[in-house]
Amino acid sequence: MIPIRITLFFTLMSALPLISACSEQQQEDSFTTDIPAEETQKPVEVEYQVIAENLKVPWEIANEGDTFYISERPGTIITVEGDEQTRKPVNFSENLSSQPEAGLLGIALPQDFAETKTAYAYYSYKENDKFYQRVVEIKESGDSWEETKVLLDEIPGGRFHQGGRIAIGPDQKLYVTTGDATNPDSAQNLESLAGKILRMNLDGSIPEDNPFDKSYVYTYGHRNPQGLAWNSANELYATEHGSDSMDEINLITQANNYGWPEIRGDKTEHGMIPPVIHSGEISWAPSGMTYFKGSFYFASLGGEGLRRFNLESKKETLIVDDVGRVRDVHATSEGIYFVTNNTDGRGDPAVNDDRLLFVPASELAAD
Repeated sequence: MIPIRITLFFTLMSALPLISACSEQQQEDSFTTDIPAEETQKPVEVEYQVIAENLKVPWEIANEGDTFYISERPGTIITVEGDEQTRKPVNFSENLSSQPEAGLLGIALPQDFAETKTAYAYYSYKENDKFYQRVVEIKESGDSWEETKVLLDEIPGGRFHQGGRIAIGPDQKLYVTTGDATNPDSAQNLESLAGKILRMNLDGSIPEDNPFDKSYVYTYGHRNPQGLAWNSANELYATEHGSDSMDEINLITQANNYGWPEIRGDKTEHGMIPPVIHSGEISWAPSGMTYFKGSFYFASLGGEGLRRFNLESKKETLIVDDVGRVRDVHATSEGIYFVTNNTDGRGDPAVNDDRLLFVPASELAAD
């Protein structure tokens, strides 16, 4: 591992609610708000280590003990164990979609993964000139992974906004984020799986305690959520791309409507939930998120870096800013792991990009 010491600046944003995202011309999404640009910059030193290099458009980090599994959009999973890296193809029953933001996206490892070698994945495909996503079981076997079971199919896909994050919650249910598939009205349609956060049993069935009868829908009114994380009280939070700016962090509670495309930023509407914080006139383009010792840490694509959101102070802080685009963040007891995303066609790759990086817990002092 290669330690790197850098001097950075962090931004203490207003404690008012914030949101953001990227425009479709930029092929990345967000919204913006009228929060005053009152910023206090203070120097802070952050040490991170290079754990792995030469990743191919990485998307999600998972781990089993000291072994890390990273999904790559072209359809591979790379295993990182110490200094060893092993890349294996995933043999899907459908051909991966080549649409922007599509491919092999989220992966999640269940508690019995060490014994079963069976995990969960979310991927995009094309069928009869239509684009879809599906949630599947995959099994590691020899030199490859195999799709073994379809849990949920025909999640709408589009040119952009594929969603793609999956995570197993404290309740041992599988949570899935879906984008609006470039069809904003679908986010308000409870009959559509687009623009939602979904909840399912690990066998693919619908939980009896889901909020809508015989439906996977847990919450709706989302544009393109790409991060899920639970705090120490088991409350679920999600990151979401706005449009042009106003990216969001939302507190997710079942049956709630989070407003897209009707409200954004500081706008309110009866029956719709505003964000806990949003990015204002700048764009975070937030992706993966994790929780560690009182704060959420989230990946920033358009905003290029690793960011911290302190739940108590409501302050958002840029803590790493010299690595380019960041796609996912993953906490262990030792600290924060994150992957860059400069090889996806929108970044400016450096030598040996993309990389898995690590910030030790000792570097993560509270705001």
